[in-house]
Amino acid sequence: MDTKGIITKISRQNFSDTYRKLKETIDNNPNLNVMLELDHQANARKNGLELNPSKLIIFGNPNLGTPLMQSAQTLGLDLPQKVLVHENGSGIVHLSYNDPQYLKNRHDVSDADEILSKVASALDKITTVSADT
Repeated sequence: MDTKGIITKISRQNFSDTYRKLKETIDNNPNLNVMLELDHQANARKNGLELNPSKLIIFGNPNLGTPLMQSAQTLGLDLPQKVLVHENGSGIVHLSYNDPQYLKNRHDVSDADEILSKVASALDKITTVSADT
């Protein structure tokens, strides 16, 4: 599913296993660095609010991200990459991330098609492995 620049996949696994596999896949890739993990559900709970399971992992590859920001420095608003793992009220787990083509258009990038293609391929592989295992 692609909605307004967001690509979403449905996981065949439960929330915990999906997130664990996503993090493991990123951690095992020597080109990627996890920069931040954010547990939206835990943060909501701390404030007395309810939220279905929802975690964001922020990660990147400076060898790809830096040239993109050299092309359009405003890409720093959307980089590093992010994947949101979230469960809906029916227990269906999703993985969502920004479509690199959307980022290309949003930031008017005209000279980085090869890098954006690599980013798109990597995001697709990472999320497919995490959803299907």
